Parts: sequence; C-alpha cells; structure tokens
Amino acid sequence: MMESSAQADVPVLDFHAHFPVRAEPDAAQVEYVRRFGDAKWAVIRRHLAADQEAWRRAWGFPAPEPAGDDAEMAARWAQEVERHRLVRVVFVTGGGNERLASALKPYSDKFVGFAHHDPFAPDAPAALERAVRTFGLRGYKIIAPHHQDRLDGERLYPLWETAERLKIPVLIHFGPLRYEGIVAGPNISPLVLQDVARAFPEVPFVVPHFGCGYPRELLHLMWVCGNVYVDTSGSNEWMRWMPYALDLKALFGKFLETVGPQRIVFGTDSSWFPRGFARRYLQVQFQACRELGLGQDALRLIFAGNAARLLGLPLPGPESDDR
Repeated sequence: MMESSAQADVPVLDFHAHFPVRAEPDAAQVEYVRRFGDAKWAVIRRHLAADQEAWRRAWGFPAPEPAGDDAEMAARWAQEVERHRLVRVVFVTGGGNERLASALKPYSDKFVGFAHHDPFAPDAPAALERAVRTFGLRGYKIIAPHHQDRLDGERLYPLWETAERLKIPVLIHFGPLRYEGIVAGPNISPLVLQDVARAFPEVPFVVPHFGCGYPRELLHLMWVCGNVYVDTSGSNEWMRWMPYALDLKALFGKFLETVGPQRIVFGTDSSWFPRGFARRYLQVQFQACRELGLGQDALRLIFAGNAARLLGLPLPGPESDDR
C-alpha cells in the first residue's frame, strides 16, 4: 500500500507500543502449568503458534527475533522514529518502571514511557508518584483482566487521586487476552470504569483497541464520561470474532459519529523486531479515515494531536517538516 501525500502531511504520534524485553513466563502460564502440567501447556502453545503464524502471514510481518539488551532495543527504536518520521513513540510497558525509564532516557526527544506496575500493590500510589516525578514517566498502563479485584473498588481511589494530581493519562486494556486464555472476569468490560471515570473526571482514561470486543460498552461509557478516550491500536483482529460484520471503517465511523475526532487516539501496539514500527496498521487506519472523508484537521487530531495534548507535548504545525 503506497503512502499518499495526504498521509505524509499528517504528523504521527504512536500512543501505544511496548518496549521489547526478553520474554518471561507470564502469571497465567505459570498458574496453568502448576495446575495442569507442562505437557498440556505445550499443546496449547502449538495451537497458539499456528494461530500467530497465520496472523503474521496475513499482515506480511516477519517472525519476531528475541529481544536484545535494553540499550540495543532503544537504539533500534530510535532509528524507527527517524525512519518513519514519527513525533514520538509511547511505550506503555517495558520490564518495569525504573528499567523502562532508564532505557528511554537517552532518547527523551523520541520516546515517552508509562508506569505499568500492579495497581493493587500496597505501594501502588507511591510507585506511580515515583515513576512520574523521579523517573520521568508520563502515564500509567493497566491490563484490567489480569486482576480479580474490581477496578472500581474504593481501595484504588488513592491511586486514581495520585493520577489526578499528577495530571497523567491512564490507559487500561479491557477485553480478552487471547494468548493468556482469559476471556471473562470482573474487569473484562470497560463498563467497570464507569464510577471511577465519573469520580475522577479530570483523569483522561484511554481504552485501547476500540474496546477489544466491547465496542458497544466503550461507546456507552464514552457517552456518559467525557474523560474517556479510545485508542485504535493493533490489528484489531477481535473484529473477526464478533457475531456481526465489523471492519475498521465501521469502527472509526461509529466512534466519529458519537464522540467526534477529539477523543480518538492513534496507536499501533508495536513491539518486536524486525517488524519495528507496524506501519501497516497506520496505513489501514489512515485509509479508513480517508474513506470516511476526514479532513486534515480531524486527521491531525487522531494521529497525533490528541495524544500530544494528553501528554502535554508540543506538536509541529502544518507547515513544519520537523516531526
């Protein structure tokens, strides 16, 4: 897919990427092996590997390489920012708050990092304060289905109060975690965020992947909570598993119709090499927006302006080539 001149004129800030670190067994895998054994986990991994291979072929992505050391990964990602002329890349995870901040520090003009520690840890509010004030991180990422305690419990109010005082965005993943085998739980739907978003209306809450299987619930949440945003990141493959036809153009169209371009934030969910920045996601999303007839002002909001505003970053003007 060729890049149009219209796309080249729109600045791009990727609000959702993951800094590549060496993979370690996640909690879901460890618990599964403990209960059912390695042999059954190996069967599940074969199913997932075949699925991932089909997904990569469909998008034309190469197989991922093992992550190198943090300095190498940061240098490679800095080259991606230059090559694709990105305003910034936001890494929402990366092996822990201090580690991520240290890896990104030499490239403060290219990267933004988010805190991503356990929200239910006893020191979670203090850890968030330290991540922002000491380490220089600019937001907070939570994967809601990982947690069995509800996010709307008052136990987390000190955490939301800290985010409110620090004036940072909070990105929360809802919906299935396919490769971890999680499709249900108390925090699977973005509607669990309703009371939190209303109690802390100055905190921008960002829900990625168009709600990841819960677009109706996210639209309802955004209807009543003006501080909730949607991010567009990833392949949005979950659309294939819906009981009705859905595509990117329809998703963008419905969110534009209901909340306008001011609360839609572009992202890719990029991480590993040799793929690097997943430009294919940018291309298909931009095409969907152009087919909907969006003008340059709306495109600038979606692909960079809204993210820059949430992060308190300057954005080059339309005439500037410096992005």
